[in-house]
Amino acid sequence: MADVEVTVSGPLFDGTAEQEFAAYADEAREQISEFAEEHVLTLMGLAFRHPTGYYESHVMTERVAGDTDRVHDSGVVYGPWLEGVGTRNRERPGFPGYFHWRRTKALVTLRAPDMAEQLLQRYLPRVR
Repeated sequence: MADVEVTVSGPLFDGTAEQEFAAYADEAREQISEFAEEHVLTLMGLAFRHPTGYYESHVMTERVAGDTDRVHDSGVVYGPWLEGVGTRNRERPGFPGYFHWRRTKALVTLRAPDMAEQLLQRYLPRVR
């Protein structure tokens, strides 16, 4: 009978990798949410004809469900009308809306994977 001793070390075994990937997930979520918030505010700035600043000041990013961020308008009552999904938008001729949230969601859906991939490339050397 022979005794075998196995020693394991490195980032996979000392908890470093787990910590780095958790930090990566947090930073990726934060970057993507920040991009979404900035983009929707930019669209509002370009499109709104008579901005007062009130609606824009209620756009915020909020952490929900522990690991998810949500960018929203804090429930401003006329938000659906500005977006074009309110009941008053259906009347013809009616205001069609600015579609700022839908456009932002489409762009974030398109760009988020690349944003996350670029960030991942910065984290990978830390776990080798």
